[in-house]
Amino acid sequence: MLAFFPLRRSTRDRHPSTCFSADEYVLLTDGGEPECNAEAMEDEQKREWVEAMQDEMNSLYENHTFELVKLPKGKRTLKNKWVYKLKTEEHTSRPRYKARLVVKGVQSKKSLDLEQMDVKTTFLHGVLDKEIYMEQPKGFQVKGKEDYVCKLQKSLYGLKQAPRQWYKKFESVMGEQGYRKTTSDHCVFFQRFGDDDFIILLLYVDDMLIVGKNADRILQLKKELSKSFSMKDLGPAKQILGIRITRDRASKKLHMSQEQYIERVLCRFNMANAKVVSSPLTPNFKLTDKDYPSSEKDVEEMDCVPYASAVGSLMYAMVCTRPDIAHAVGVVSRFLSNPGKKHWEPVKWILRYMRGTSKLGLSFGDGEPMLVGYTDSVMAGNKDNMKSTSRYLMTFAGELCHGNLDCKSVLICLLQKLSIWQQ
Repeated sequence: MLAFFPLRRSTRDRHPSTCFSADEYVLLTDGGEPECNAEAMEDEQKREWVEAMQDEMNSLYENHTFELVKLPKGKRTLKNKWVYKLKTEEHTSRPRYKARLVVKGVQSKKSLDLEQMDVKTTFLHGVLDKEIYMEQPKGFQVKGKEDYVCKLQKSLYGLKQAPRQWYKKFESVMGEQGYRKTTSDHCVFFQRFGDDDFIILLLYVDDMLIVGKNADRILQLKKELSKSFSMKDLGPAKQILGIRITRDRASKKLHMSQEQYIERVLCRFNMANAKVVSSPLTPNFKLTDKDYPSSEKDVEEMDCVPYASAVGSLMYAMVCTRPDIAHAVGVVSRFLSNPGKKHWEPVKWILRYMRGTSKLGLSFGDGEPMLVGYTDSVMAGNKDNMKSTSRYLMTFAGELCHGNLDCKSVLICLLQKLSIWQQ
């Protein structure tokens, strides 16, 4: 007979860090932009940020996102904030300034052509099915109607309903064009036009990659999408989700790296000038549960250490372009619930390793279409419960194609392989 025991929860009091916020991860959108309206108004590029905010407001008005009304009795308004983003584009040294009005929703965050598009006002295309009111954006209150509120007619960034409403709208438009979503990832749409003619579209919030053999078909899809959404054609894909894509058609090579992202991670955790080490981790780190904080003083000191933030930031690099740190990140992830001083040392070690290898990435090139797998394990490597750790890695045509990559990165790589075979 099986016996089930309740999960044990720590009884230790939790105190929020006074040095780092709970969401102090190095995000994809972290590029040194202002974090609030006050900072934007004091920034050297104040004029550009004001123009970006005005462009956003124009989009809201044109899209009939809200109407000004008196707040009905018994209703309350949601607050909002401005989110700023600098976007770099190919063939120009001048960045593009973007500002988004975000609802504080927590009260309600021929080879193949590889093209990239950006939806200017992603979540504004979803139609709301609930009555929601929002305060007027700071700096854009309508004169004579300062006591009015915005009754939302379309979804807005920050609303809990916004992502779903946006996806339903996009899925509907793609369906009208004859595209189907894959069963493994509902953000990947495809359509076949023949045995060797197809288009695959990958969607990630407001960024999308379009892959196909026929440039005219891709252009037609872009035109159809632009009829339904406000789009910006970014041309051949160069950077997406913090991943830099470099493609050399002549040598049939594709390279993906996160050098800029890694540099931001090192700066965020004050490791930009740390001494470089040559390996992700060493056998000298023998971590156990016994290294948890044992006194109130230790607990208070660790509350000021951004352990979870650093590990989370490393995880993103790991799953996208840096499988070499997978084991090391896996080890330090075991202690996220209650890290101690000894657990923090290997995290800094991994960051030191990243400093010396920030330029490393994934390269994909020509090779024989052969699938090869590797696996290894450490028997009873966990000193607390004597559990074993195993890892595997798959290569196709001599290059890494599966292991710790997410499905979208894998798809990019496999599509490049297809382009090589079909040349």
